[in-house]
Amino acid sequence: MSAPLATPTLETAGRVRRVIRVHGRVQGVGFRPFVHRQASRLGLAGWVANAADGVVIEAEGAREGLDALLAAIHASPPPLASVGEVEVAEAALLGETAFAIRPSALEGARTAQTPPDVAVCEACLAELFDPADRRHRHPFISCTDCGPRLSLIEDMPYDRSRTSMRGFPMCEACRADYEDPASRRFHAEPIACPDCGPSLSLLDAAGRRIAARDEALSLAERAIARGGIVAVKGIGGYHLMADARGEAAVRRLRAGKRRPDKPFAVMFPDLDAVRRACRVSAEEAALLISPERPIVLLRRGGGEIAPAVAPGSALLGAILPYSPQHHLIAADLGFPVVATSANLSDEPIATGEAEALERLEGVADLFLAHDRPIVRPVEDSVARIVCDRPLILRRARGYAPAAVAAEGLAQGVLALGGHLKTTVALSRAGEAVVWPHIGDLETLEARAAHERAAHDIARLHDVAPRLIACDLHPDYATSREANGFAAPVVQVQHHLAHVAACMADNGLAEPVLGVAWDGVGYGPDGTIWGGEFLAVARGSWRRAAHLQAFPLPGGDAAVREPRRAALGLLYAAFGEAALSMDDLAPVASFTPAERRTLAVMLARGVNTFACTSAGRLFDAVAALAGLAQRTSFEGQAATRLEEAAGEREVDDGYDFPVRDAGDGGALVLDWAPALAAIIADVRAGAEPGEVSAKLHAGLAGAVVEVARRLAAPRVALTGGCFQNARLTRLTVDALRAAGIEPLWHRQVPPNDGGLALGQAVWAAWTHPAEGEPCA
Repeated sequence: MSAPLATPTLETAGRVRRVIRVHGRVQGVGFRPFVHRQASRLGLAGWVANAADGVVIEAEGAREGLDALLAAIHASPPPLASVGEVEVAEAALLGETAFAIRPSALEGARTAQTPPDVAVCEACLAELFDPADRRHRHPFISCTDCGPRLSLIEDMPYDRSRTSMRGFPMCEACRADYEDPASRRFHAEPIACPDCGPSLSLLDAAGRRIAARDEALSLAERAIARGGIVAVKGIGGYHLMADARGEAAVRRLRAGKRRPDKPFAVMFPDLDAVRRACRVSAEEAALLISPERPIVLLRRGGGEIAPAVAPGSALLGAILPYSPQHHLIAADLGFPVVATSANLSDEPIATGEAEALERLEGVADLFLAHDRPIVRPVEDSVARIVCDRPLILRRARGYAPAAVAAEGLAQGVLALGGHLKTTVALSRAGEAVVWPHIGDLETLEARAAHERAAHDIARLHDVAPRLIACDLHPDYATSREANGFAAPVVQVQHHLAHVAACMADNGLAEPVLGVAWDGVGYGPDGTIWGGEFLAVARGSWRRAAHLQAFPLPGGDAAVREPRRAALGLLYAAFGEAALSMDDLAPVASFTPAERRTLAVMLARGVNTFACTSAGRLFDAVAALAGLAQRTSFEGQAATRLEEAAGEREVDDGYDFPVRDAGDGGALVLDWAPALAAIIADVRAGAEPGEVSAKLHAGLAGAVVEVARRLAAPRVALTGGCFQNARLTRLTVDALRAAGIEPLWHRQVPPNDGGLALGQAVWAAWTHPAEGEPCA
């Protein structure tokens, strides 16, 4: 809403002048050209400019015209804009007669939101494929409504001179477009054409340039069509591309990336091609063609996709072309291609030519490069439709770094996230900026990328952090990184950060019962948490309930071997007799010598850790159902278990009774009756899908029972387990049926990609800036 008007200093013949400051995402989205067109249409004089805190407008004319300008700013801003607070004051008339776009004002606090990269618009696509247009087949076509932003911005306010396009001076024709109020490219900073813009080059594996421009594109496409692997430089980094129909090419890509099982994303030429390979709902179709253009997880339906693209998976990650270059490749080839991040396992995405050539040696046959520098890496986002709305699983291109509004936040908390699926976040007044996905911090390269991102977000927003927030786990790379800053460090417990992130994501509905279910989180008691019910209000929390603990023999090895989690459950229920239950798949998978060693480990607690992890419970049931004994990527077993259920519905789930701990402490969710029933079903020959369906239904019912016992009016569902569409849908439906309000994620992932937001929010609530009350 607009702030109240100040007393006018001067009015003549019904004419007034107003100073209007617009906050929010109003730079890099065509906002200045929009204001110029509106002001000109309304007969107003004055000017508009980018500023450190957003956009500033000074306009004079008839009071009705100025009112109409304000109404347009609120009601019909450009499609990529997000208008926040609008401040208005009246000023002295200057007698101006025209309206102009002025150079950016650099002074003041830098609070303008940085725009994300978005997909090329339909108008630019029409020109891209129009032989009569001067930008025909120009791989870098863009306008005020589309194209790269975050990946090329070097500093704010947003002007060409502060982007990686500063090395490409506009030609006369592009300059004319830039200065023409009637043009779609009026003050569009990254515009270019074949005469003045970036261009393509094709490099061989040794880095030698073998072709340029159209020929480079044509030879790269020919290599893909013949079964080759081409590293293609896009908006935020390189993709590795191969024919998604070719089993041999995809298997070679898997071997090169050291990625034996994790599904690859597939870029389809158009929506019709997606529908030939997958089942696509109306909501999924809308997400596929949205300006954000994420990878969307869809149920497979047939088609010609090679089995090696997503081995053993009922889902396929589908994406439509989003850059002009992708559209050209897709249109020219006419078939789906694998489009996976150009990196080896656990490394960050490659962005520069030298880096790509070095890290992808022996993986890519050719490199389709271009000469527009990528300022920061930006991966593709990943999403799926859950409960009729998008659930973001990886927040990057298209979504980041959009700020998440959060009541009670003050500027200056830099949050570093966890260890897996990391990103960083920065608190500002009333909001938190969440940076794009960085990834798992298993390698030195990934940790260095994370450190660069932490400094980048603070520099770009001109904020000297007053607090550094990180996870409670002492051995996380981010925990060690936190100590390298000059500011004080605030440690935020893992699952508390999950719940705080979900609260912020839903407008801070409080108090809440947070159900934080995931694989691993360090508890304040030094044990492994992961099946948590936290009673949270802003500034205070307690562990209200949790999954019954069970041992994990081998610790981290249990993450890669679900059979170990299963053995831990069996041992907790049946003692040493569990090691003789070799009619069960996880026990049978161990040799007699391994079982003897595990028996000693479990009996003596050697390299064995107690956990309350729901994620490991899913792994254990997947192993018992015979779906996975060993895995090669995080969440593989749980995903197979979810997919096994298909569309099967059951009347009754497994029983997870809620019992008192007996000491007045947290309630305990007892898995023992469910385990006994699972064993009985498996021994009776039940299909894995039936076991899965009963498990999901039973856990959803258990959430409701805990919420009832604690008289919780609303429940926040968060943590990596709630990436599971079936678990989320059943739990949401069960809570609603019980009259309890369910909350789940909207803008950030439920997995560890949301931790940085939760850390920033909790640290800001509990450690207010000087002069602010504590939450």
